[in-house]
Amino acid sequence: MNIYRNFVKNVSLRRVVVLAFCIFVIWLLRSIMSTVLLTFVFTFLSISFIRWVQRRIKINPIWIITPLYIVIIALLYLFATHYIPGIIGSSMQLFKKVVHFYNSNQGSRNPFISFVVEISQSMQLTSQLKTGIGEVFKYITSVGAMGVTIFVSFLLSYFYSFEVDRLNEFGRLFMQGRVSWFFQDIRYFAKKFVNTFGVVLEAQVIIAIINTILTSIVLMLLKMPSVPSLAIMIFILSMIPVAGVIISLVPLSIIAYTVSGLQTMLYIWLAIALIHALETYVLNPKLMSSRTHLPIFVTFVVLLVSERLFGSWGLIVGIPIFTFFLDVLEIRAIKS
Repeated sequence: MNIYRNFVKNVSLRRVVVLAFCIFVIWLLRSIMSTVLLTFVFTFLSISFIRWVQRRIKINPIWIITPLYIVIIALLYLFATHYIPGIIGSSMQLFKKVVHFYNSNQGSRNPFISFVVEISQSMQLTSQLKTGIGEVFKYITSVGAMGVTIFVSFLLSYFYSFEVDRLNEFGRLFMQGRVSWFFQDIRYFAKKFVNTFGVVLEAQVIIAIINTILTSIVLMLLKMPSVPSLAIMIFILSMIPVAGVIISLVPLSIIAYTVSGLQTMLYIWLAIALIHALETYVLNPKLMSSRTHLPIFVTFVVLLVSERLFGSWGLIVGIPIFTFFLDVLEIRAIKS
C-alpha cells in the first residue's frame, strides 16, 4: 500500500506510466487508426466552429452543428454525383499521358526535365510518389472501406459535437474516486494533445487549402489540363510539411513539360517558389507561430521516422505528434 501511495504522490513517474499506457492503447487501435484520426479532426474542427459561434451568439450546440453537417452532406452529395466521375476520368487520362511520356525518351533530350528525373530518382521521390499514389488509388477504388470510414468518423464527430457540454460534465465525474489521479493525468495529456496536435493540424489544413487555391489559379492561367485532379494531389501533398512542395514539383514539372513544353514548366517552378516563400515567411509565422518552428533537418528526420511507424498517415501527423512530445517533455512549451 505504501508503494502505491508513493507512486500516486510521484506525479512525474505516474504520468510517464499513464502516457505509456495511452501509447499502448493507441497501438492496439492501429487497425482503425484512420477512423480515430478522422474522427478527431472532424470533431476538433466542428467544436472550434461551435465555440467561435458561441462567442458571438449564446446558442445550444445542436442548433449550430446540425445545419452545418446538413450543408456539408449536401455539398458532398453534389460533389460525388456531379464532379467525381469527371475528375476520375480526367485523372486516368492524365496519368496515362505522364506514364507514356516517362517511359519514352522524349525527356532525355531536354537537360531540364532530365535533371528533374535524376533528382527524383536520387532522392527516391519517384518510388515514394508511386507508392503514395498507388495507396491513394487503392483506397479510393475501395469505395466501401473509404465510405464506411468517413461515415463512421463523421457520425461520431456529430454526436460528440452537439453533446460536447454534456460530455464535459460526464468526464468531470471521473475526476473523483480512488483512481482519480489516473483520469486527471489522462486529462492533462488530452489537453496538451488538443493544444498541440489539433491546433497544428488545423494550421496545416489552412495552409494546404491556401496553397491549393493559389497553385490551382496558376495552373488554370497556364491552361493546364485536369486542374481538379492536380488540385487534389496538391492539397494532399501540401499536408506534408516542407517535403510536400518538393514531391509535388516533380509530377507538376513532368506534366507541364509534357503538355506545353519548357516555358510552362519554368513558369510553374517560379510560381511554386513564390507560393513556398509565401508559406515560409507569411503563413507559417502567422498560423504556426512557435508551435512547429523546427529546423528543416529535424523536420525531414521526423517525417522519415513517422512514415516508417505510421505509414502514409505519418507524413501528415508526424510533426504534430513530435510537437506534442516536445510540449510534454517541456522542451518547448506550446501556447494555445
